Amino acid sequence: MRAGRLLIFARAPVPGRVKTRLVPALGAEGAARLHRALLERTLRAAGGQRLMKVELWITPHAPPEFITEMRRRGLPVHVQRGRDLGARMDHALAHALRRAPWAVLTGCDVPGMDARDLVRAARLLCNGAHAVLGPAWDGGYWLIGLRHPCPALFRRMPWGTGRVARLTRRRLARAGRRCAELPLLHDLDRPRDLHRHTLANDCPRGETENVIKCT
Repeated sequence: MRAGRLLIFARAPVPGRVKTRLVPALGAEGAARLHRALLERTLRAAGGQRLMKVELWITPHAPPEFITEMRRRGLPVHVQRGRDLGARMDHALAHALRRAPWAVLTGCDVPGMDARDLVRAARLLCNGAHAVLGPAWDGGYWLIGLRHPCPALFRRMPWGTGRVARLTRRRLARAGRRCAELPLLHDLDRPRDLHRHTLANDCPRGETENVIKCT
């Protein structure tokens, strides 16, 4: 079985440039430390599965030392390209799907995600689902996986609103794509989300501590 691709969208943990909506609650340095912790948690979850090769997709202008660090850890690093989030996601998925039978894209804002969620997404795609969606409580989604590119999912989407997951389901149905879904999870993006999570105990299902090995 050919391996799929797992695309992790992330920013470099630079104070003042990440988790800006949390700066009033945590300060710029605290928000950056939180982002770094969430990124590390996501990378550990990614390292706990072997069905997909892991790639890190970062925003432009990341510090060279961050890119070097990630590559030393064996992670292929790509730069996100596109005028908005939808265009960047569409580009990354299309790029991956030229090289793999399916691809899964996720961010690093969901502390409750673990390796089992990623394995389930891969298996659903392996077993015939055209798409897989990980819906979030705020109406968006924390993961999307595809077997074939579908640009209509990402154009003129009201990102950041509670309509994103609903519109995505509707567009998948119109495109004739059979979609499977993962558990509904909370993301961590705004001050009101902080009470649900702590860095020490924000993943009740536990998660693997396996070292990331990307081949």
